[in-house]
Amino acid sequence: MTTDRPVLIVTDVQNGFVREQSAHIVPIIVDLVRRWQKAGGETLFTRYFNYPDSPFERFFGWQRLQFAPETDIVTELQPFLGHGMVLDKTIYSPFTPEGIKLFEEQGWRSFYFCGIATESCVLKGAVDAFERNFIPWLISDASASHAGPEAHAAGLLVARRFIGPGQVITRADIPAPLLGD
Repeated sequence: MTTDRPVLIVTDVQNGFVREQSAHIVPIIVDLVRRWQKAGGETLFTRYFNYPDSPFERFFGWQRLQFAPETDIVTELQPFLGHGMVLDKTIYSPFTPEGIKLFEEQGWRSFYFCGIATESCVLKGAVDAFERNFIPWLISDASASHAGPEAHAAGLLVARRFIGPGQVITRADIPAPLLGD
């Protein structure tokens, strides 16, 4: 399907990334996805998978998110997966070879990013969209960091420098027709 409508990219809202510092964002994202899909919007859920000898293991000593249930998208979003698409990835960005092919097939040119973590996967997706001459939007109040509010704020600061200050928005800035309002 080719569409002029933007896609909502729900980045890595997985059990292994939902912690005390990021749990507050889950109901916000669920509401956003519910409204977006009810208005007929297309949704892409990304799911990150770590793997043995990955750069995350080698450089950070981080071995999490290799297996379920850590890799599973949170239970609260499960009812919405059937009305969207899921993209598995082993890097920060959804702009993997499979992702790029999907974006071309769908004709998506405008991307609304939300999810976990603002300063890494959400930011990287928005920057990659920008560098490919797409229109990136980073929804600041529908994103969070499992590293806490300082990391979230740092991600927003860098996003404004990378993709433009006007591209970092809140849910209230999303055009009403995209949310069925």
